[in-house]
Amino acid sequence: MSGFEITLIRHGQTEWSRSGRHTGRTDVPLSDFGRRQAESLGTVLRPTDFSLVMSSPLSRAWETMTLAGFGEGATGYFDLLEWDYGEYEGRTTSEIRTEIPEWTVWTHPILGGESVEDIAERADRVIATSIEAAVPVALFAHGHFLRVLAARWMGLSPTSGSAISLDTATVSTLGWERERRVLRTWNLVCPLPSEDSLL
Repeated sequence: MSGFEITLIRHGQTEWSRSGRHTGRTDVPLSDFGRRQAESLGTVLRPTDFSLVMSSPLSRAWETMTLAGFGEGATGYFDLLEWDYGEYEGRTTSEIRTEIPEWTVWTHPILGGESVEDIAERADRVIATSIEAAVPVALFAHGHFLRVLAARWMGLSPTSGSAISLDTATVSTLGWERERRVLRTWNLVCPLPSEDSLL
């Protein structure tokens, strides 16, 4: 099986993503800047004819998809939800490390939430759905989840996602080199000035 690509789109900026707060299932909306990012993503994505468009049902991903121009005919897919951070929801890594030195989502238990293995199971289901469709696919989702999905696409452990950072409002592409599943592009930023340059 080869010949099609999966395009990963991380949602635009939110106030929580801007401040580094772990944003799992809390339905934080896009910021004004995030909405401008989402609209700009459309200029990058529209030349591609996606046969299947799926989005996390959380508003920051769904609105990004809609503002980019791909809302019509799209499917909400719960497996694309962000990591459930449990007790760490809404907190920054630096805050958590005052209690648990060297804490990361990749290396420590997520109390009251999902393990990295749980995320990998969801990512594997999304990959299986995409492969079964065998058409150009667009997935609108979240940073940590998409990093795990990319690692699993390449046949790596889910914790390998820790080595591939992903910014808001970026486009990445998973594809093939002959029969091998590969990462073709990663973390391409939408063509919009940085927020700081707009202040």
